Amino acid sequence: MTRFRDVLRNKNFFFLWLGQLISNFGDRLNQMALVALVYQRNPGSEIALAKLISFTIIPVFLVGPIAGAWVDRLNRRKIMLISDILRGLLVLSIPLFIKANQILLVYLAIFLTFSISRFFIPSKMALIPELVPKEKLLVANALSDTTHMIGNVVGLVVAGVIVNIVFIGAIGGFYIDSATFFISAALIAMIVQRGFVRDVKDDLAITGKALENSLRRNIFSEIREGFRYLIKYSDMRFVVYVFFLLMAGVGAISCVIIVFIQSAFGTSTRDLGFLGLFLVGGLLLGSILYGRFCQRIPKKKAIHLSFAASGIAIILFTLVVNRYPNLLLGGVLVGLLGFTISPIMVTTNTLAHETIPQDARGRIFSSLEAVIHLAFLVFMFIAAYAAKYVEGFWIIVTVGLVYFVCGIARLATSSKNLSLS
Repeated sequence: MTRFRDVLRNKNFFFLWLGQLISNFGDRLNQMALVALVYQRNPGSEIALAKLISFTIIPVFLVGPIAGAWVDRLNRRKIMLISDILRGLLVLSIPLFIKANQILLVYLAIFLTFSISRFFIPSKMALIPELVPKEKLLVANALSDTTHMIGNVVGLVVAGVIVNIVFIGAIGGFYIDSATFFISAALIAMIVQRGFVRDVKDDLAITGKALENSLRRNIFSEIREGFRYLIKYSDMRFVVYVFFLLMAGVGAISCVIIVFIQSAFGTSTRDLGFLGLFLVGGLLLGSILYGRFCQRIPKKKAIHLSFAASGIAIILFTLVVNRYPNLLLGGVLVGLLGFTISPIMVTTNTLAHETIPQDARGRIFSSLEAVIHLAFLVFMFIAAYAAKYVEGFWIIVTVGLVYFVCGIARLATSSKNLSLS
């Protein structure tokens, strides 16, 4: 059985893993600083939060599909390297705009940062199968998700404290986030694989060939091809369904639950970060245990069970926190939510890697990103506007019920089909 340490012995994957660990820590500082900024200007406003988050989501639709097509044409490692450097410079500019009270420029910097991320994310997703043998891919994905979770654990807690320290605050958070991008770039530069190391002449030739091909073949035809592939095979349709359902629910509660927690505990970011620690801790533990002991469970069954269990966890957390706003108890319950939902991410990413051909991964992953982020964005605004008329408590509970019903219904359907066969 493959273990985490077996994957980490691969130096190329280790550098990628470590770079993302550091970068994700910085991202959480960025996130919490922005939440605090909105809280100071528009306390208790789900709409204000939704508008801010939309600047991080819109690039998925405007830039993502085009970026995915280019990822399949150029060197993925170098795309990641350049992306990290540019994002570091953009985040470094945010404190300057805040000091100058230019909030629109802050939002522009956020938009550009996440636009560049549209090149980075499909490059990373397409690169992992090139670094890791197929038999170790499930464990590598579990470890890759662990990267994100560990960075979240540290980042959320530290950020919740940092933004309340006068001599650091949100400004210091952005400076640290910028530094993490540069560190990640340095680690990515250390990845060496056949075909990665080329001289400048070769790089120019490759880029010129890509430009020539883009003139001969409309790049938008490749984008359409990416979307067509999402519905061509049953496994990919299932992946789209899972991610759409997951992200629609996450989008619906993303702004509402922040205001719900702020109202329940009376702080802007400190308790939010503390609960985030338990959430990501649960995600981390769930991913580790799933990757270690549950590799033989059928992937689709694991996903359905995870949806049903996470629906129960969402409802339980909301009911308890609403009635008994105890921070430790709330942390335990939100940790349970993270634990129950973690198999969805690990398993669905693995299904996608197993289904998508290597030469089309960039544009297909970008098309998949567009679909699932559309679900997030649409349901985020629907829930934010609904919160004007419906108590946030009921919105969160409804999402839990939808997850539970969908999970149970799919399990029942799968069992019925199996018995008939």
